Amino acid sequence: MNPTYFLAPDLIGEIDIPQRGILSRTLHDDNDVKVVLFGFSAGHELSAHTAPMPAALYFLEGEADLTLGADTQPVKAGAFAHMRPFLSHAVVARTPLVMLLIMMKGLKREKETGGD
Repeated sequence: MNPTYFLAPDLIGEIDIPQRGILSRTLHDDNDVKVVLFGFSAGHELSAHTAPMPAALYFLEGEADLTLGADTQPVKAGAFAHMRPFLSHAVVARTPLVMLLIMMKGLKREKETGGD
């Protein structure tokens, strides 16, 4: 393993889609970035949640409903989303799904509280 870069030559080959449920596999995790690959069986979901850092989602295989804030839209293989810190988001797999999550830990922020 080279400490100056990370390479995953075959993302889809890194995970199996479970018969039921969601499987996640952390491919890389350092002080700056965490990369997690997800396999969803049809009908399973990551319920709405937030993260204190920017993140990106890349859909590699399948179809899903993606909620970003108040908007929900269908996505399929090839779709990409970037999220600011603390944006509520959720994913519901409509078919077996493979999704890559990239969390930019080096840009982690504290939640801002109300001001003037």
